Amino acid sequence: MPFMRPEELANDYAGTIPVIRHATEWIASNGSKAEYVCCIYATAPFILPEDILKGLETLKEHNADYAFTVTRYPYPIQRAIKVSDEQRISMFSPDMFNVRSQDLEESWHDAGQFYWGSSQAWIDEKPIFSTKSYSIELLRERVQDIDTPEDWRVAEWLFKAMEFKNECLSAS
Repeated sequence: MPFMRPEELANDYAGTIPVIRHATEWIASNGSKAEYVCCIYATAPFILPEDILKGLETLKEHNADYAFTVTRYPYPIQRAIKVSDEQRISMFSPDMFNVRSQDLEESWHDAGQFYWGSSQAWIDEKPIFSTKSYSIELLRERVQDIDTPEDWRVAEWLFKAMEFKNECLSAS
C-alpha cells in the first residue's frame, strides 16, 4: 500500500475532497506528479472503463476543475413531498402542484461513480458542484449506489437484467 490516510480522514465522515487532496499531496511529496486525479467509488457497481476515459477526455477538453457522471431523476423533483413523523404530507414546492409533469424542468443528480479532477482543483479544495465542472451522462439503469441491503438487491436485479439483455443481443 503506498500510503495510509491520517486518522481524521479514515472514517465514515471524511469528505471526498480532503481525502483526495491528501492522496494528491502525498503523491507529489513522494516524487511523482499527477496532472489529473480520479476518485472512484467502490459503491458504484456499473462503472465502465469507457465512462472513466470519457471523464478524463471531458476534463482535458474543457480545462475543467472536475468531470463526473450524472443521471436524470426518474420523476420531477418539483413534485417532491415531505412526510412528517405523524405521516402527514407537505410539498417542497407547493406552487408546482398544478403544473403538468412534462412541463417541469428536468433534473439531474450525481451518479456517484467517479470524480475526475485536476490535481490543483483537489489541492485547492475547489467545490465539485460548480460551473467549472462538466457532466458525463449515464442512463438511469446504469446508476445504482450501494449503501443499504435494499440497494444491493436492486443492483443484483439490474445486473441480471443487463446480463439478459447482453445474452439476447449475442443470440441475435
